[in-house]
Parts: sequence; structure tokens; C-alpha cells
Amino acid sequence: MTRSHPWRLADAHNAPFPPAETALREPDGLLAIGGDLTPVRLLNAYAGGVFPWFSDGQPLLWWSPDPRMVFRTDGVHLSSRFRRSLRASPWVVRADTCFAEVIAACAGSFRPGQDGTWITDGMRDAYVALHRMGHAHSVEVFDGERLVGGIYGVAIGQMFFGESMFSAASGGSKVALAALARRLAQWGWPLIDAQVENDHLLSMGAEHWPRERFLALVREQVRMDAAVGSWTTGFGEMAAAVLASQES
Repeated sequence: MTRSHPWRLADAHNAPFPPAETALREPDGLLAIGGDLTPVRLLNAYAGGVFPWFSDGQPLLWWSPDPRMVFRTDGVHLSSRFRRSLRASPWVVRADTCFAEVIAACAGSFRPGQDGTWITDGMRDAYVALHRMGHAHSVEVFDGERLVGGIYGVAIGQMFFGESMFSAASGGSKVALAALARRLAQWGWPLIDAQVENDHLLSMGAEHWPRERFLALVREQVRMDAAVGSWTTGFGEMAAAVLASQES
């Protein structure tokens, strides 16, 4: 179905999203407008391969671009030089110990070509609510007690939808992503959604998947059984140095 304008979402929080395949070609992936950021709405969106992305002053915009940027959990690449630097690293990686701090750091990170942040106060509140429900998670990199990097996103079934990451020290976000991918691969989760292309993601092994292929896998993975709740214990503590020996 070809459309020239996005769908207008119904007011009911649990109203279904239109099929992601009906997203616009221009701008690429714009599917719907309106709605809210309630947990049920967000979970319905992600389960259908859709994510919110908008700035202050804009209405809520919902996207499903084609192609989709993804990481295979066994395909995150760290350069040989960077892995050598990790061999003596004191950094450790944990999960879900400071979710609010990670999303705040992501919101405050400067990104070239971006004026301000799309992680508005309302977005932060929405994902903190999802975290309290056990569906949003952060992976955090520490140098002693200092938070030096992290990533956060949403988990449904055995599918992880990455939202944003940050570095407070060089390489912090790389370690967070590589550690997340390593642990998910060990759990049997095949994919991390990275949403849209940028050079940093491509340099770490991100792939372009046709939306049809991405949606087919997502619809399988979100139906898989997985515990809902904190990842702190299950993820454990990972030394960043272990990422030096092999690709995650």
C-alpha cells in the first residue's frame, strides 16, 4: 500500500499500530503521528518494528525505516588496536544498576550534525517507566565508581531494540555495545536493532537489512520466552578486558 502521508494514531493507549510496511518512502520510514508514550503504546510499537523519534516542539513521530540498521550479536566488531588497549583495562561492565544515569548521559551527549537532543524529558520518563516494568535495560561501563559509557534499549521476548549510547571516556560506548552483544549471543538472542545508519555503527559491524527481513525476524523473536525484570544478576559483571581476546 502506497501512502503520501503518515497514519494518525488513535487515542486509545492500546490501539494497534498500522503495519510497518506502510511507512512512507519520503521521509524514509515515517509511519504514524500522534499517540503517547505510555508503556503499552511503546511495547506495541517495538513489537511491530516501530520506534518513536521526534524533537521538542514536534508531535510524536513513529518510524520504521527501510533498510534497517542492525547488529548480529555475534558480529560486533572492535578494531585490533582498540582490543589491544583493552587488555590491561580496569573497566567492568554491569547491567541495570543506574538506568536513569545512562539515559541522562545519552540525552546530554553532543552528536555532530544534531541540534539538541531527541531524548526529551517525556522520553526519559517513558523509558524509566519501562525500566521499572523490566522491559528497558541499560548496560553500563565503569572505571572504578565512574560511569564511562553505556547503552540502553528495550527488550521484548528475545529481541533487543537499541535506543542510544554514550561515552564519557574514549571507547566507553564501544565497550558497552560489545559487552551487550556478547552477553545476548550467549543467551541465544540473535539481533540488536540499531535503527538508522551512522558511520560509527557501520565501523563496528552494523548491517543494512531490508525492512521485510527485519520485521520477519522481530515477529519471531518477540514471541520467544524470556524473563522480564532486572538484568543485574543475569548479566553479571564482565571485565572489559575479556573483549580483547575475541570479537563479541
